[in-house]
Amino acid sequence: MSATKSGTKKSSATSYRVSFRDRFRTALKLHKENSIQTLLDILRQPTNSLMTILVLAIALALPSAFYLFMTNAKAVSQSWDGGIKMALYLEDSTSDKQAQELLSQLNSRPEFKQVTFVSKDDALEEFKDYSGFGEALNYLDNNPMPYTITLEPTASFSEPSQLEALAQELSQLKQVDQAKLDSDWIKKYNSILTISEQIATFVSLMLALGVLLIVGNTIRLAILNRREEIQVIKLVGATDAFIRRPFLYAGFWYGTIAALLAALMVNIVFILLQQSTSHLAQLYSSEFSLLGLAPSFTLGLLVIGALLGLIGAWVSVRKHLKDINPQ
Repeated sequence: MSATKSGTKKSSATSYRVSFRDRFRTALKLHKENSIQTLLDILRQPTNSLMTILVLAIALALPSAFYLFMTNAKAVSQSWDGGIKMALYLEDSTSDKQAQELLSQLNSRPEFKQVTFVSKDDALEEFKDYSGFGEALNYLDNNPMPYTITLEPTASFSEPSQLEALAQELSQLKQVDQAKLDSDWIKKYNSILTISEQIATFVSLMLALGVLLIVGNTIRLAILNRREEIQVIKLVGATDAFIRRPFLYAGFWYGTIAALLAALMVNIVFILLQQSTSHLAQLYSSEFSLLGLAPSFTLGLLVIGALLGLIGAWVSVRKHLKDINPQ
């Protein structure tokens, strides 16, 4: 009799272990339901949600616009770098033979992709055309213009430090009177770009902080509005992780939707400016056209928006959820 009872107890105490696959499927199902339900809750409050998303989108669009501006400004700088030329003005005593020997020597150097020789007569004619003193120059007894060799460096020698060192080296040649490198304005332009990039980085960090604060405040208000509901589900044994999940998804959706809207806003501005920029480039005989947001940057913007939304929601939930206890 006792043996039978013992066997009965053993059979009734048999436990069933849930497999990892079942637990994973259950967790995945819960996350999917929370994600969809949170998105629907946001859509059910279009006025409040739209205002929050619009503010977040503007905060994300400004750094994106800065990035687009800097990308195009650097593209302009690179196109100018390709047009940098160095001019060698030869001594007055340089003969035609010496000038041609120097020209041949420079043509053999790998630093230059194009070497152009300008004779004294050609230089004088060019000066007449640009100066407006053509008639006065005709009365000169001697041609005052020197032989000139124009050098166009290769792309591998486009750095300002390399060009300055090269100009210094060429100025030491016997027949060279002066080596002139007209790149000061490009260096100033690049310096302005560097400062602008630093300012844009600082502003972007401040705006990212603003996104965190906006999302955090939005989630705080959502927690306060559901305070009584949270107290009830805590009373029946719900964990903080279970309660926290919908609010984290809310932050995720706010950040992701705002990032999508920010990318759309920047691209619309880009399209509106494209025609005007192309027309301006044509006036300066340039083929430059605006560069839009690359797909990789748009994807990165979505990731950043989602992460900022999650972080802002996490901080807010962690701070305010612990203050709500079941009564």
